[in-house]
Amino acid sequence: MTVIGSPARAQLAAGICFGEGPRWFEGLLWLSDMLGEAVHTVTLDGSVTTLELPGHAPAGLGFRPDGTLLIVSTERRVVLRYDGDAVTEIADLSGIASANLGDMVVDAAGRAYIGSQARKGGIIARLDLDDSVTVVADGLDFPNGMVITPDGGTLIVAESIGRRLTAYDIDADGGLSGRRVFADGLDGPPDGIALDEAGGVWTSMTLAHQFERVVAGGEVTDRIDIGDRAAIACMLGGPDRHTLFLVTTPDAYPQRLIGTSGSWVETVRVDIPGAGFPFIERRA
Repeated sequence: MTVIGSPARAQLAAGICFGEGPRWFEGLLWLSDMLGEAVHTVTLDGSVTTLELPGHAPAGLGFRPDGTLLIVSTERRVVLRYDGDAVTEIADLSGIASANLGDMVVDAAGRAYIGSQARKGGIIARLDLDDSVTVVADGLDFPNGMVITPDGGTLIVAESIGRRLTAYDIDADGGLSGRRVFADGLDGPPDGIALDEAGGVWTSMTLAHQFERVVAGGEVTDRIDIGDRAAIACMLGGPDRHTLFLVTTPDAYPQRLIGTSGSWVETVRVDIPGAGFPFIERRA
């Protein structure tokens, strides 16, 4: 099956400076506005609310099992926590991260995996529930979007400069090992990614101006062409997880978009629902 062109897409939200890190949680799409220094929530009818984060450029988002929102502050290289009332800093990664922070995925236990986006020698750090930080992977070429399989046993990360998806085994203590290629030779630098229940990975091919569903080994099964826009991130959500949220911008380079508001969120219905993490509903 191949999905191509604009007829299948519907615009959900606009007026964002540079959207990043979409997450579906408790009936809302949450996404960072990296240049707008804010996190937005969007309903399925397009209503938007905003959490202002002055002085921060947010990117990766994730929810712990108690509903606490974790927010990556890219340039400050810290992680913030939002409990519904206040935003506080809980971890400083500047001592271990040689480059700005980027995407993040949180597992079922509430452990957060955070990428530091060095073009060579990038790392993944794990933030535990006690807010301690450990480097669990290194030697990556600009680690970006991340997902974790439903069984909690595998982490897949997009290496943008490497134009590949890389997989790791996750052990009982949250360590990463068994590094291997999930797919390489991709059509463009992969950015944000989303996992479906058949094991396919929807991948934002930033400079290729499209979103692609890639399976292990690199075969592309689906493609969504977005014209001259940059594909930044995606998320499978909605009540049945069949809605693919697409975040795009007029330009792939954030510094060119300061002060603008041309980032969009669009939606496409897909056949195979989302699976694994990032996705968690609040536990009783």
